[in-house]
Amino acid sequence: MTKLTLRDLEVRGKRVLARVDFNVPTEERDGKIAITDDTRIRESLPTINHLREHGAKIILMAHFGRPKGKPVMKYSLRPVADYLHTVIDHPVAFSHDTIGKIPEEIIAHMHEGDITLLENVRFHPGEEANDPKFSQALAKLGDLYVNDAFGAAHRAHASTAGITKFVKQSAMGFLMEKEIQYLSGELEKPAKPFVVILGGSKVSDKIGVIKALMEKADAILIGGAMANTFWKAQDVPVGSSRVEEDKLDLARELIDLAKKKDVRFLLPVDALETKKIEVGATFRNTSRVTPTHGITEGWQAVDIGRATISLYEDEIAKAKTILWNGPVGVFEIPAFAAGTIAIAEALARSKATTIIGGGDSVTAVKQAGLADNMTFISTGGGASLELLEGKELFGIAALSDRRT
Repeated sequence: MTKLTLRDLEVRGKRVLARVDFNVPTEERDGKIAITDDTRIRESLPTINHLREHGAKIILMAHFGRPKGKPVMKYSLRPVADYLHTVIDHPVAFSHDTIGKIPEEIIAHMHEGDITLLENVRFHPGEEANDPKFSQALAKLGDLYVNDAFGAAHRAHASTAGITKFVKQSAMGFLMEKEIQYLSGELEKPAKPFVVILGGSKVSDKIGVIKALMEKADAILIGGAMANTFWKAQDVPVGSSRVEEDKLDLARELIDLAKKKDVRFLLPVDALETKKIEVGATFRNTSRVTPTHGITEGWQAVDIGRATISLYEDEIAKAKTILWNGPVGVFEIPAFAAGTIAIAEALARSKATTIIGGGDSVTAVKQAGLADNMTFISTGGGASLELLEGKELFGIAALSDRRT
């Protein structure tokens, strides 16, 4: 690590501003906001507990939703503060504003080990604009800064990057450190065979990742709607399936690149097809997908088929390192989730190092009840992809350098 970590800081008695990722999924129940997945909150606990145990005054900052620079009460972090209190069994003060007199007054009365959560940083336009004045106003509330919000580390915002210019020291928290360890360190020289599974809807979202991973992967298994674009690029009929028409040449380029790199680039050999993507719709498994027989006209592919599941399971069974990013079908609808669940189950059976690279594949693994069987599950979506591409993340680059 070239950057300071939480272990490098002397925090006792200090006001520590900790940027966490509390942008959690919620739903309304009986007129109240309920958190439906607390993974990001629980993943922040090692950092929060370390700060508590070492006598810091902990001031938590986070964003929630997209309030577009103004207060929107459905995006208030108050329910998260209440939830955090129950999870750690320790009082959590809540500041109804992010900067100014209200948090200053609360923080002035904090003792060692106390926790305060500030209101949503995105209630201020200065957050996403990375406004130095807003960054400075945040920094005024603390002595030291810790960034543990990996899911927001790819954004150059005030609370993730700008604030570091106005504090004495800034370091990464334990979650940030773990994310880098697995998504960068562990995959720097992965144990072979290294199998990459990529799903999701768009080839364009994964171009950089595919190119970067081709330098290391032995096999890349493609699923999800992005497979349609690769199929069409090879003249396979795709029916009414979603296709990125402007990315067909790119798809051909990636297939050719895989051949040059001697990487097995596997597309689905059959599929589940339906006329409508909705619960209760009629569906069927296609026979083999070939240039003469693909997806039926008027139908669309919504999952990998039985033959593809078997093919991909064989590849997974041989692997020593596996990275999975993106579901291989429309797993939100149970009838179209068999492929994605089968992939999750194959990873759970595997003795390989299994890394789930953020996004919907994390949700899929949890829905399958197999999260505990994975080596590592990333909390980041866009941040995971950018790190896998080898890009420098703003929220990490801005932290204090470790002196050698």
